[in-house]
Amino acid sequence: MPDPIIVPERAAGPLSQAWRQCVGTGRFELALRRDYQDSLALIQREIGFRHIRGHGLFCDGVGVYQPYRYQGSDHVRYAFGYLDQVVDAYLELGIQPFLELGFMPEALASGDQTVFWWKGNVTPPRSWTAWADLVRATLAHLIERYGLQTVRQWPIEVWNEPNLKDFWLGADRDAYHRLYEVTAHAVKEVDAALQVGGPAISPGADEWLAPFAEFVTERSVPVDFVSRHAYTSGPAQHVPFGVHQTLVPASHLLEQFAAPRTHLRGTALAELPVHITEFNSSYRPDNPVHDTAFHAAYLAPVLAAGGDLVDSFSYWTFSDMFEEAGVPTSLFHGGFGLLTHRQVKKPTFHLYAFMARMGEEVLARGDDHLVCRRADGAVTVLAWGPVDVTGLEPAAAGHRVRLSVPIGTSARSAFALRSSVSEEAGNVWAAWGEMGRPASPTERQLSVLRETAEPSRRHEALGVADGRVELDLVLDRHEVTLVEVSAVRDETPPWWDERRLLGLTTDIGETEDAR
Repeated sequence: MPDPIIVPERAAGPLSQAWRQCVGTGRFELALRRDYQDSLALIQREIGFRHIRGHGLFCDGVGVYQPYRYQGSDHVRYAFGYLDQVVDAYLELGIQPFLELGFMPEALASGDQTVFWWKGNVTPPRSWTAWADLVRATLAHLIERYGLQTVRQWPIEVWNEPNLKDFWLGADRDAYHRLYEVTAHAVKEVDAALQVGGPAISPGADEWLAPFAEFVTERSVPVDFVSRHAYTSGPAQHVPFGVHQTLVPASHLLEQFAAPRTHLRGTALAELPVHITEFNSSYRPDNPVHDTAFHAAYLAPVLAAGGDLVDSFSYWTFSDMFEEAGVPTSLFHGGFGLLTHRQVKKPTFHLYAFMARMGEEVLARGDDHLVCRRADGAVTVLAWGPVDVTGLEPAAAGHRVRLSVPIGTSARSAFALRSSVSEEAGNVWAAWGEMGRPASPTERQLSVLRETAEPSRRHEALGVADGRVELDLVLDRHEVTLVEVSAVRDETPPWWDERRLLGLTTDIGETEDAR
């Protein structure tokens, strides 16, 4: 058996919060629904993201752009009722928008090409002036309603994946550069301190970065951050209402996170913040891998290390309330979400909830663990088992993580709480399968699913020697575990004796008055 890893007592540095800076969402107006807001409230209670980003701010379902004709002249009325309701809900739940400007209102569009089941228009504006007016009016309204200092904290991203023909007519790079230029200047005309950036490219399009840098530099176009997306899945193998895909190792996500700074080295944008405004394994909203225990273990090293590479990386998405491929036909359908509809927690939800309990200081990290210390003095360990993306040799139980952890006090014992999800624990996907995969579970079935979705919990007292405790963690298949270790201050009264629980006496000769 290998010797335990000696965890230093002195912190190596702070734990980056890039993993929680942003989370993705379905299209903008879905936030008007009760189930959406209930789901986001749960996410915020147990995880606590800082920003939220999704498509469709300017689509007709939100209804901001309202052209009309009056007395022989064309006019535009901007209607902010739905926008206000969504942003109000976000702020009440302690999360701020990460504004993506898109897609094109039908009445302003130059063509009829759309994307998704809900038909977001992906063509340039037929009037660049009208587009700039729309951007200025929207931001001015938000500032008037929520205050300048608040809105300055909301990054503003121009469009979504313009390198793909599905998202931008012809994937025309020059046309996108013009869109970015017009939009960025409009943003800064409202307030010079508002944060604007792009180009929000998909994986495999890093050749867009250097030309983007060259364009904005040559034309003095403002840019405050660079954005990119990251996924690791291969071509889709379609089945009815779903797909299956190959995956490459999760380390490829970290390589993609690092790509913008690599490609922008030596340009004027080299030192700008980098936001990964979408990331996941599969880019499909109907791939069952998203629902599995495998998925949590697959992404654990990404959450542990991603903040060393970028300023934020936004999980796509917080909830399965997401309709790009149509209305889901089953509770579990391979959706992106950390939660299903009706707030059933997937294993990857718990990976994020574990991260939220890790603490502020990093003590140690490795290929299968991250050790931190919280402000209350507790030491936390996040550990995960290996995964095999080929599917040929599924990971077996028994992966071992041995650590010698500093407690930092003279306490004689420590309390350890271990929370785990794996193929055997907290795996609601497996429970749903055993239940017969009900497409629309009854209230009783939902209650059972929520119970089975909770992590297993174990606790024990650990001896402390020389200010340290020894942890020997043996992981189940595809397990992600959180161990929280805190020094014990023993307040047991001197008369306490376990042997008295059932009325036994501590001395064979001791008697008690029966009265």
